[in-house]
Amino acid sequence: MNSSNNTLKNYRRGLVAGIPIALGYLSVSFTFGIIAIKYGLTVWEATLISMTTVTSAGQFAGVQMMPVPGLWLDMLISQLTINVRYSFMSIALSQKLDKKFSGIWRWLLGFFITDEIFAVGITEENVTRSFFFGLSTLPWVGWSLGTFLGAFLGNILPASVMSALGLALYGMFVAIVVPEMKKEKAVIIAVAIAALLSIAFTYAPILNKVSVGISISICAIVSAAIVAIIKPIENSENAEGGTV
Repeated sequence: MNSSNNTLKNYRRGLVAGIPIALGYLSVSFTFGIIAIKYGLTVWEATLISMTTVTSAGQFAGVQMMPVPGLWLDMLISQLTINVRYSFMSIALSQKLDKKFSGIWRWLLGFFITDEIFAVGITEENVTRSFFFGLSTLPWVGWSLGTFLGAFLGNILPASVMSALGLALYGMFVAIVVPEMKKEKAVIIAVAIAALLSIAFTYAPILNKVSVGISISICAIVSAAIVAIIKPIENSENAEGGTV
């Protein structure tokens, strides 16, 4: 009985912790639904993508390439570049998992892991299955529901309104990047480099022939590599005069 009570208590605690994430996902995925309709997907296709992938940046990049035939390699490279961080997050979080959190449950953890879920989960001293899936439930629902609503309304709202709502995508990225830019100057440099490269891939001769997927990957990798070289993060122990 105590075990069941603890399981339910942890699940409820996870649900409460996931409410702010779910609300944020609802608004962002609404924009994804609009964008997906713009690129020719149906309501159910857009919703199914969100239900089975749960990766915001990867989905936004993916739907831009879907209308163009033959970009399978580009799609693979861009998705690996954008989403590889989830593998590292899963590995880091796995160090805090409860002993019962094994087998198929770890596969499910890999599916549900996102930046925000990881950020909350990593603060736990011991991550139980019930807490993690309570934490994941509402964000997954919010992401899927928001996509459905955005895609559905994308079929009935006037083009002018849809165009205005589409600007929310840029607002989302600004909201994600600006707080980090305030904390770290290195992020400002990375953003500036990525923006300049993106402009070059859009307007420069020859470079503007490169596909969207490849250009996204190059911008991300090159900007991150340059900043890692010129503004490396010092090991905390080294900074204090210790040894590695």
